[in-house]
Order: sequence, then structure tokens, then C-alpha cells
Amino acid sequence: MKDLINITYSKVRFSEVDSMKIVWHGNYVKYLEDGRESFGTEYNLGYYDVYDKGFAVPLVKVELDYKQQVKYGDELEIKTIFKSVDAAKICFDYELRRMSDKVLVAKAKTIQVFLNKEGELQLTNPPFFIEWKKKNGL
Repeated sequence: MKDLINITYSKVRFSEVDSMKIVWHGNYVKYLEDGRESFGTEYNLGYYDVYDKGFAVPLVKVELDYKQQVKYGDELEIKTIFKSVDAAKICFDYELRRMSDKVLVAKAKTIQVFLNKEGELQLTNPPFFIEWKKKNGL
């Protein structure tokens, strides 16, 4: 199965660093969000695309593996990779690289599930998601 990939960029802002000018670990989740939003825009799987079909897709799992420090002013490349699975969930892998030297600074994974408008967990893939996967050759 092929992977769908999106690449976007972010510059580390002053509000994201601690007193040592190093990105606070919790802010990496924001970079993952930037990646998912960019992916959604490119592949028509954004939060409102899903919501308009009657579903929400909350995060239920985040794994982050920190490799290198990132500092104020650094530019990041955020590579977001859609991992197709049979289960009713959306899985992404991520690679974050510092642009100045292309060093891998973090790897991550996220899992999102489908909830209907009543907030009920969906155990099967919604029809729109099955169609989306087919359209994208997954």
C-alpha cells in the first residue's frame, strides 16, 4: 500500500521556547497539528471536511520520540505520512527536521478515531472515508 505524504514548514516562535530558548516539549504536539492541517488541506481530509460528513476525529494516541533540540528561530520541516489501516481510525507518522542542517529532531505517531455527531465511537469506517481511501489509491 502506498503512503500519502504532505510536507509543510514552521518557524519556531518565541512563545514556544523555555528560558533556555529551547522548544518546550509540549509544543511539538502543535507542530503535529500543523502537519495534519496541511495534510487535510492537500488531500481534502481536513477537520471540517470530516465534520461536514457528520463525524469528529479526536486524537486518542500521541507518541513522540525526541531526537535533537530545536531552538527559537529554527525552521522546521514537518513531514506527515498517512498510514492506511483497515480499522476505523486515521493514523499518521511524522518526521520533523531542522531546516538549517536537515537533522531529524523528532519522530511521532498519532491515532484518531471517528465519533458520530452524538459522540459515539464508530467501529467501522464511515462510507465517506472508504470512498476517500479508494479515490487516493489506498
